[in-house]
Amino acid sequence: METNEKIENFQKLGIKEGLLRSLIDLGFEKPTEIQEKTIPLIIQGKDIIGGAATGSGKTLAFGAGIIEKCNAEKYVQALVLVPTRELAEQVTKELRKFSKYKNLGITAVYGGVSINPQFEAIQEADVVVGTPGRILDHLERGSLKLKNLKLLVLDETDRMLDMGFIEDVERIVAACSKFRQTLLFSATIPPEIARLAKEYMTGPIEVNAEIQVDPKKLKQAYYDVPDGLKFSLLVHLLKHEHPGLIMVFCNTQSNTDFVVRNLQNNGIDAKAIHGGLSQDKRNKTMNLFHSKAVSVLVCTDVAARGLDIKGVSHVYNYDVPNELNNYVHRIGRTARAGADGIAITILASRDYDQFSRLLRTLEVDIEKIELPEVERVRIITQERRGFGRGSRDFAGRDSRGGRFGRDSRNSRPNRGGRRMSSGNSRDSRRALRARRHINHGGYGMR
Repeated sequence: METNEKIENFQKLGIKEGLLRSLIDLGFEKPTEIQEKTIPLIIQGKDIIGGAATGSGKTLAFGAGIIEKCNAEKYVQALVLVPTRELAEQVTKELRKFSKYKNLGITAVYGGVSINPQFEAIQEADVVVGTPGRILDHLERGSLKLKNLKLLVLDETDRMLDMGFIEDVERIVAACSKFRQTLLFSATIPPEIARLAKEYMTGPIEVNAEIQVDPKKLKQAYYDVPDGLKFSLLVHLLKHEHPGLIMVFCNTQSNTDFVVRNLQNNGIDAKAIHGGLSQDKRNKTMNLFHSKAVSVLVCTDVAARGLDIKGVSHVYNYDVPNELNNYVHRIGRTARAGADGIAITILASRDYDQFSRLLRTLEVDIEKIELPEVERVRIITQERRGFGRGSRDFAGRDSRGGRFGRDSRNSRPNRGGRRMSSGNSRDSRRALRARRHINHGGYGMR
């Protein structure tokens, strides 16, 4: 595509020369759907409710408004609220790239690090990107003033609702200038967010964009494994496939640490990211993953939302997520920007009920893959105290040696090592019913 054509693609949205030059430098060729629909309205000064998921290009959408409306004047003119520290860092880096020719002061403000350097940074900032808790800290200390704010962005608003930040968000919004422009972006618009928009926005225009995951390029599949073989199968898949970057999702911090420790002990270079790690460690891990120095990232759902991670070929659901939205956001990490991708869920008996519940509302084909011959791997079971339900089924089981293959499902061991049957317990009968539905298409699986 010729440079002039690229410029025209963005110029027609109302973007001016400085940002246009940055976009050409960064290799942008044409706007995404959310950018086409929102940038002209944002530049006109309209309040926007943008229904857009991770990967839709919404950072440039609201970034265009920030860059066009703010100047290098060393007072806070725009505030971007985000749910996580990683997203704050990511948005800050992107906005700095976009504003290259305007020289705006853009700073990230979040918890988990010393607050002292942030005092000086805010005094020099034209744009602040931050998490609700730390922004409130600065408001209460008087180090951040929002009475002259031109533009307020609420990014990943549904995630902030899920994380219990909405009351903090409302307190922050109340401290902002009443003459501001407000942009709200959210993958979903539940009633609480609709109420927030009605109360704090002025004549908002609702705009929706499709998720940027290509369903034709995203394969969804699952394995049904004997109890005790789940971790061994994960190791087998990671060692025998040759993908790009890999994300493995767990439901809890403790299970994430358990999986990472045992992957490393089995020769797989993996790193963990979750809310229990220091911010410095989380930043270093994300930098290693972005640079492909580490190819396996094991994480909780904190990493499923908002982060722009390019080149993820495989997503593994080691734990079945508790909510459908989390499943959608997890698999949305792959098959992006025209690339192929695969999302694999590994099921043991404890997962049947939850997976069945998710399938009732999914309208996609999820292929069952025949279990390969898998060698049990060594598991380190120390530091198990405090581990949740998510890990106890395999702790101490996969270390027995031997092989488990295609013909072994009728002799699957349960947690006590005995053969599994319809059993004497209500739990085992429920698991068996769920397994029958899963394996026979009971909820629309093919």
